[in-house]
Amino acid sequence: MDYLPLFMNVTHRRCLLVGAGEVASRKAALLSRCGAHLVVVAPWISDEVRALAAQTELELHERPFQDGDLEEVDLVIAATDDPAVNIRVSELARQRRLPVNVVDQPDLCSFIVPAIVDRSPVVIAISTGGSSPVLTRRIKEQIEILLPAAYGRLADMLGGWRSRVKERFESFSDRTRFWESLLSGILPDKVLQGRDDEAIELFENALKQGVDDAQNGEVYLVGAGPGDPDLLTLKALRLMYAADVVLFDRLVSPEIMKRVRPDADRVFVGKEARHHPVPQEEINDLLVRLASEGKKVLRLKGGDPFIFGRGGEEIDRLTEAGIPFQVVPGITAASGCSAYAGIPLTHRDFSQSVRFVTGHLKNDQPDLDWQALAAEQQTLVIYMGLLTLPLICEQLLSHGMSTDMPVAVVEQGTLPQQRVVKGTLTTIADKVAAAEVKAPAIIIIGQVVRLQNQLAWFGSD
Repeated sequence: MDYLPLFMNVTHRRCLLVGAGEVASRKAALLSRCGAHLVVVAPWISDEVRALAAQTELELHERPFQDGDLEEVDLVIAATDDPAVNIRVSELARQRRLPVNVVDQPDLCSFIVPAIVDRSPVVIAISTGGSSPVLTRRIKEQIEILLPAAYGRLADMLGGWRSRVKERFESFSDRTRFWESLLSGILPDKVLQGRDDEAIELFENALKQGVDDAQNGEVYLVGAGPGDPDLLTLKALRLMYAADVVLFDRLVSPEIMKRVRPDADRVFVGKEARHHPVPQEEINDLLVRLASEGKKVLRLKGGDPFIFGRGGEEIDRLTEAGIPFQVVPGITAASGCSAYAGIPLTHRDFSQSVRFVTGHLKNDQPDLDWQALAAEQQTLVIYMGLLTLPLICEQLLSHGMSTDMPVAVVEQGTLPQQRVVKGTLTTIADKVAAAEVKAPAIIIIGQVVRLQNQLAWFGSD
């Protein structure tokens, strides 16, 4: 992130705008709307800026820019068609440590002016850091469509209630749970429908009822999918933002963790092959303890929590302790990684069934039914099998699988850095070693792998 998103209060502050053409007039209108004391300096003043000056508090100086114009101002914007002037304004402002923006020249800026969705007091700023203004505009258009105009009125109403809620609930966590309960109910819909009186009644009843501590603690067992944050379900996103504390695995990507509520506590409980810094029993007990403290606990797992994710063990412990929980399925690695690699798991010409298998060692050996796995007309998807890949290939060959059976290993599936390494049962182990493939990776064995060349659409081999 190249720019820190900030909202600056410019009400009654002197803001210098150098330039008064078409582009400058838009900046002038924006600053005036924010209550700024605007000072415009330009050798030529457009009709739009003159009209704005007649309606608002705006100083017009119809002359070239002078160094002294930077005295006693708090913010500077240059919007001229003279590169030398723009550079001069940027240099002088930076020397004085004044925030400066030069329109369409990010290299001369200390701040940028984002695209804005205005539902005051709800304001959303969108920026691509100057790299793609058209994309910024497209995103703004999408948000404009999705965000009802009445959200501003809802925000005003909630803001007016804050002091009463603070008096009613002493702890931050209780206040957070109250607001979350209020906003997850029908009150927002009442405001959006213009039925403010009913919304106020709902608030008053909720304030009287308070927060039931006996019902506060809960665990959300959520599948985070294989890595791409766009594959998260809507319910997963909602619960990720509702949680007070998050227990997450190694396979949960940083991009997905950005979707978690910013102020939530984060506890890493990830495991690697042959290395479990937090034993599963301790994770189970931690879930119970945190929920018993009245917290909303998010147990965030890569893939799906019930497919080689030990989610069943965790809810067994929660059930035993009487802790309420929800389970949100996620796209498992087999489905997500195969789709992004261009490998259908079933195909009427090649495979009529698919098996999900763990390659995790038990007693230093994959404890599997090799004879059944070596059968033709099926697809094998092997989780956690990277370390045991040579042994897996050896066992499948010794139980009758063809030597030229296609194999694909998908590394970092669904993420931009995805790689697909292909071979056969006799060559794949050496190819994976040569490519230095690292976990997380999933192994796909079957004739369907032959389709990858023509169906690949994402990432690179």
